[in-house]
Amino acid sequence: MFVCLRSRYGQRSRLSSTSMASKAIRRRPCVADTDKGSEEKRMEAATVTDSVSVTEPLLGNSTQGNKSKGYEPRTRLDFWDEKTLNAISEFGSWLARFFGCSSSAERSQNRHTVIVDLSPLQEERLHSVRQRLNVPFDCSVIKHQDALKELWRLAYPNRQLPPLKSELWKEMGWQNSDPASDFRAGGVMSLENLIYFARNYPGSFQRLLHKADGERAEWEYPFAVAGVNISYMLVQMLDLLSGNRMSKAGVCFVELLEDDEMAFDNLFCVAFQMLDAQWLARKASYMEFNEVLKSTLVQLERELTAGGVSSVHNLPSFRMLES
Repeated sequence: MFVCLRSRYGQRSRLSSTSMASKAIRRRPCVADTDKGSEEKRMEAATVTDSVSVTEPLLGNSTQGNKSKGYEPRTRLDFWDEKTLNAISEFGSWLARFFGCSSSAERSQNRHTVIVDLSPLQEERLHSVRQRLNVPFDCSVIKHQDALKELWRLAYPNRQLPPLKSELWKEMGWQNSDPASDFRAGGVMSLENLIYFARNYPGSFQRLLHKADGERAEWEYPFAVAGVNISYMLVQMLDLLSGNRMSKAGVCFVELLEDDEMAFDNLFCVAFQMLDAQWLARKASYMEFNEVLKSTLVQLERELTAGGVSSVHNLPSFRMLES
């Protein structure tokens, strides 16, 4: 069922549709074997290239900062270009269909629209989340560089920070020596999600990063790129691109925002832990990543909409996370 969001002042919430950057991610296993030549050949043979390919980001470049001051993920934006906020990615609908998740427009057919009330706080926080979706990763922006460096320090606190373009980034699960090329669908928000995961649930973050649990496949899913995919598909599941029409999962998410400004980031952490658990339960390998991601989001949506969930901490799967 779809609902039309309305503020408690009787006016419909003016929340612009937003979009992520518009290119599918080529997925390739992250392998740290010493036999580099033969492994790279096998990796290339297994590479999955999505049928839609847009080389340029949907949104324009951000303004470059002057100094590097360390990175703190933003939770709200006070000002944003109106044209940017109104941009809509056709790729978003295609990717949702690719993973078996219908777009919000398709799901609204033959369903009633219900009006619900948004508190001023919910309205503000939902607006903030949607603004975050629009920021593409720009390697020329100092804050974005700092964020990537911060993720490395959190992932490998005892290792030296590599250059921003280095083969060492592949060890984290980026496809290329330049991680900037892997943010296409997730933008800076997916990087902020990974940083939040590492800071708030370091036990789970490290276990998933190093594939420490269970019997693993020979070809594992790439950790960092998996995070970008999870961020993007959460946006689809919660209908955050659909303006003022939202699915039941989207409404449940808005309710969580009343008490938790970082509800999206916390859902990201739960979803990542869910994905790894399903990966192990299925004894999945790299080529099954899309199917595991799809079933993960189905499970998360089921838990989110089951009723009685006032916080991400109430989700049954939240118990899997370790601080």
